[in-house]
Amino acid sequence: GDSCCNPVSMGFIQKLVEKKIPGIYVLSLKIGSNLIQDMENSFFMNVNDQVREVCSQLAADPRLKGGYNAMGFSQGGQFLRAVAQRCPSPPMLNLISIGGQHQGRVYGFPRCPGESSHICDWIRKTLDLGAYTKSVQEHLVQAEYWHDPLKEEDYRKNSIFLADINQERGINETYKKNLMALKKFVMVKFLNDTMVDPPISEWFGFYKSGQAKETIPLQETSLYKEDRLGLQEMDKAGKLVFLGVKGDHLHFSEEWFDSTILPFLQ
Repeated sequence: GDSCCNPVSMGFIQKLVEKKIPGIYVLSLKIGSNLIQDMENSFFMNVNDQVREVCSQLAADPRLKGGYNAMGFSQGGQFLRAVAQRCPSPPMLNLISIGGQHQGRVYGFPRCPGESSHICDWIRKTLDLGAYTKSVQEHLVQAEYWHDPLKEEDYRKNSIFLADINQERGINETYKKNLMALKKFVMVKFLNDTMVDPPISEWFGFYKSGQAKETIPLQETSLYKEDRLGLQEMDKAGKLVFLGVKGDHLHFSEEWFDSTILPFLQ
């Protein structure tokens, strides 16, 4: 529901970083030929195609060839992690995920961007009816990181994006090697989040399997215990950074951003 250059969101963040770190080069990713397409693609363009497009943009930019820091907001957090895992050239140095849902999310579509839009109601109904059907998976972005703890088998079998990057159907050693090449993987969780269910997904935790009440942290998940992505090794090496900020989803102050996030970009 956003675009690369919206002056009150991503455009504002770009200008803020450029102002605070003079001389820095910031590429705010646009997926599509214009801002309307960029916004629509955040709902309807297959995430795997989006990741391929971003990898092409990064590889074609000579200013990034020595490496870059990546910062993703909300669903951009898990999408940029896919870039880190699938596209090691140019190298991603640090990954900063602000409210990203690394174990996915479930239920409804609370506070859908553009709440008055009929698009939001249509997305809710579509997700409820068949999030794991082939046609929905391929054409609805939010279905591609839909993780229903009551339908784990359906999720593992039919999720075309999240189940793949989270190594749910087997181990892709390249994914693991590429993610472990990060210097830091920073995860920001919003402590009063009403949009992400469960909020602990922002720290790579999730519901305990088979129910939707009790959550467990990353360190208690099979993903971590079996170290399918290298997260356990990264954790022990001090590469995982878990940050909490008071506020609802993507609500943070400029002061917090300056003091907490900017140091990872310098």
